[in-house]
Amino acid sequence: MSDAADVADLRVVADYQFGAGAGDALFPETGDFELRRTKSGRPRQVYDGDDRVVSYGVDGRFRLGVAGGRRLIETLDAPACRVVVGDESEPFVRDGKNVFAKFVQEVGEEIRQGDEVAVVHEDGGVLAVGRAELSASAMLDFESGMAVKVRSGAGEA
Repeated sequence: MSDAADVADLRVVADYQFGAGAGDALFPETGDFELRRTKSGRPRQVYDGDDRVVSYGVDGRFRLGVAGGRRLIETLDAPACRVVVGDESEPFVRDGKNVFAKFVQEVGEEIRQGDEVAVVHEDGGVLAVGRAELSASAMLDFESGMAVKVRSGAGEA
């Protein structure tokens, strides 16, 4: 993406949505970003090389790609923007299956229902990205129900 102003705008949105530092994590100065737009000119997806970092929703919020989830968890202090699961869920979530509350081990306390999150294995690897279906406290309290609607699994380890 050649226009530095576009990247600066994306950083502002990311900081607002995910917290301070997220804009630099998702869109570092060293990136070679390509902003794909709809026919009407609205931003649709942001790529860095072959990796989809985010999609841009019609509501003005980012939808994380697996590459974007990795960038966030590498930069933001744990457990911000992440839902942690153990070995029992790992193969299913990596394959794109949803996360259920009974398997959540840890979660960023700032997470609200509808937030974009990275689903992370207890060893720190990103398994998937998706939308929180419950608040952080509900994920930890509930013994049943969907905690994260997974959009993209990370695939094979």
